Amino acid sequence: MKVALYARVSMEDVDKGDRRYQEPENQLIPLRDWAKAQGWAIVEEYTDRQSGADPARPAFRKMLADAMRNKFKAILVWKSDRFSREGPSQVLAYIERLKRRRIALKSLTESWLDTSSDNPYSELIMAVMSWAASEERRKISERTKAGIKRRRAIGQWKGGRPKGSKDKKPRKRTSSS
Repeated sequence: MKVALYARVSMEDVDKGDRRYQEPENQLIPLRDWAKAQGWAIVEEYTDRQSGADPARPAFRKMLADAMRNKFKAILVWKSDRFSREGPSQVLAYIERLKRRRIALKSLTESWLDTSSDNPYSELIMAVMSWAASEERRKISERTKAGIKRRRAIGQWKGGRPKGSKDKKPRKRTSSS
């Protein structure tokens, strides 16, 4: 069976306020091993370095487009929240699009996530897990904002993005910001 691998990493809070990216290879290496053990042929690997809440992730969009062209029969992910954190309705919409093309989504670490079968419980569990992933994204945002507010209060926040962060351009400040 032809498969695609999808890995996504976000910014990770590290001690002392330093933020750096996790490495996609932490997901890709075990996914490659899994595919090899199953006898699956890896057609392509897709990697994004940004929030799973962003629907415009370039590799994710390319992967979905390739899926619609039936380039592969399954997408392998490390964990469901690596696929998307957009919320239950959007995640289920992606899965439905894939299922219409007979393309499965499979998770290495979550055996319940395998859309290759017609198990109605997997859709219910996926909806709950998608909700949990979107809630975790919301909590991360709240913690980040609280940290910025605290640093501002003690004069340690200068604004802007952390040093070395090049993936996202800073927002233009407007008079209402």
